[in-house]
Amino acid sequence: MQNIYDNETFFEEYKMLRERDGNANILVEKPALFSLVPELNGKDVLDLGCGYGENCLEFVRRGAKIVVGIDISDKMLQIAKKENLGEKVEYIHMCMEDILHLNRKFDCIFSSLAVHYVKDFEKLIKDIYQLLNPGGYFIFSQENPMNTCFADGSRWTKDKDGNVICANLYHYSVDGERRTTWFVDGVVKYHRTFSSIINVLVDTGFCLDKLIEPIPDEKIMKNYPEYLKEIHKPDFLLVKAYKRS
Repeated sequence: MQNIYDNETFFEEYKMLRERDGNANILVEKPALFSLVPELNGKDVLDLGCGYGENCLEFVRRGAKIVVGIDISDKMLQIAKKENLGEKVEYIHMCMEDILHLNRKFDCIFSSLAVHYVKDFEKLIKDIYQLLNPGGYFIFSQENPMNTCFADGSRWTKDKDGNVICANLYHYSVDGERRTTWFVDGVVKYHRTFSSIINVLVDTGFCLDKLIEPIPDEKIMKNYPEYLKEIHKPDFLLVKAYKRS
């Protein structure tokens, strides 16, 4: 139940990253996530790791009847309640490991870039399945497994002029904890191979609808050349699954 986002140093650095022109979450992850959103008119929605809450408001704009956003971070929820309040939105201070305490059903459950912080992925998926109404969707994004496999070392192989030749992998086939430095030392994420992720979903009873590994389009790469290297590996994995009716 890591709460790194309430670390003052981490949070201030994260805010600056989110505010930076050309942020990958805004340019790449969010468009991919919302391309997977089903019809929400009259639906009850849960957002796991809601962060600033902007996705919660977008779900309301798309017709959701009620949206519950949960997050373990007080700092995140302070911003959500300040900037993204709405009469159909409810924010709750809660970690994803405790969602069964909500004791209610939902038609759609979303999570944006949060599940790779959860140690027991199998339990989380079983809890999500239990909270979904029949026919309901679970749609989530996470760091791509080609990213989460890293703990240290260089992510890129470059030529003598510093140009990226290819992406490197690090212990990809070994699931488990990875401690990395991201703004601060000791940030804990959990690596799972594609097969581990998909098999947990299928074994729980989910049906897969669509997978996306988005990369920046040509316009983005032209405006932000630092994204040219993403042709070697995507930053994100997005999954759309549903519970049988």
